[in-house]
Amino acid sequence: MLITHDTRCALDTVVDLVNTAPEDDTAPDGLPDVATLVDFVRNHEISDVGVLSDFDLSAVRKIRGRFAAVFAAPDARAAAGQINELVAAAGTTPRLTDHDGYDWHVHYFAPGASVADHLAADCGMALAFFVVAGEQERLRRCEAPDCRRAFVDLSRNRSRRYCDSRTCGNRLHVAAYRARRKEAAG
Repeated sequence: MLITHDTRCALDTVVDLVNTAPEDDTAPDGLPDVATLVDFVRNHEISDVGVLSDFDLSAVRKIRGRFAAVFAAPDARAAAGQINELVAAAGTTPRLTDHDGYDWHVHYFAPGASVADHLAADCGMALAFFVVAGEQERLRRCEAPDCRRAFVDLSRNRSRRYCDSRTCGNRLHVAAYRARRKEAAG
């Protein structure tokens, strides 16, 4: 599956956005205030975004939950339904652009769109490409029992199980090794 630069950026953005959601009622929100949203927008180089407000923060948190539902979708039909709703509500307006030193690429959000609509359109379309390609199962959650972070499995053989092999994967492999050693010792 060919993934263009702008699609890859949108995938990274949507994964990072979904992973800002608190995992339970005791965990802090990764987007606690407008200043954090401004940092998120800057760090992900989201273009054409004006001054952000509490309204934008609320709208982004709302679509974050809808994107989380895409990663939790049991099948392509359910994922497609979620993506269709996100993209339609954003008022998608595809257009070619070559801003900020990047070569020609497609923006799916309308000029002057809110940051939430921008994210819903561009990130929604990036996820849509996976459904269209029959690759919806690559939109995953970490299999570590104490981690449910979202990620996109871009491995060649679709075998990635953990959000980060150096943390979650390694931690589980070390625990399994120790359990085997303990059992062997008696």
